[in-house]
Amino acid sequence: MTIGTLAISGRFDAHQVPQVQQEIDEMLAAQTRLIILDLTDVNFVDSSALAVMVRGMKHCREKKGELVLCGMRQPVRIIFELTRMDKAFRIFDTEASARQSLQQAG
Repeated sequence: MTIGTLAISGRFDAHQVPQVQQEIDEMLAAQTRLIILDLTDVNFVDSSALAVMVRGMKHCREKKGELVLCGMRQPVRIIFELTRMDKAFRIFDTEASARQSLQQAG
């Protein structure tokens, strides 16, 4: 199965959500069911960003795929822990480790 990576940078908030949603939808339409969201360059996420990630994860699972996260900085990780979203997502330190895990599962 094809693995796609979507790198996001800066503030992942309501301004970026439509673009990220569109890119996830395009990947799924192109039969890319394994998606890595690279958050290495993200310094903030808001509730709309969390919502689009959950929606993306749900759509991937509906197509027998998976959406995972990698490269999470401490301020973003804290938001995930406070909202308990760290329990919902598989989170990897690097894109390489995320890719390796997805390849083994696929």
